[in-house]
Amino acid sequence: MGELKESDRFECKVINVINNLAWKGVTVEELKSEGRVYFARVIAENSDIKPGDTLYIGAKQITYDLEDKKMEVTLYDADDNKLDWTLL
Repeated sequence: MGELKESDRFECKVINVINNLAWKGVTVEELKSEGRVYFARVIAENSDIKPGDTLYIGAKQITYDLEDKKMEVTLYDADDNKLDWTLL
């Protein structure tokens, strides 16, 4: 696998959605690697995300030292709108 670019997107399937008042917790699984990522703060009022939906993730290496975190992973919808992000 080559170097990741910030514009790279990977298709994911929504595995689980936890509904809270202001946020949704969304777990997605990347299709090729079957790796899972949890995003805790997807805005609930603008989103009708449900299990089985297709979303996309992008990843970039972080350039600062933050414990064992090496990448910023961002969740996007089909229109490339940023829904949430996390550090891995």
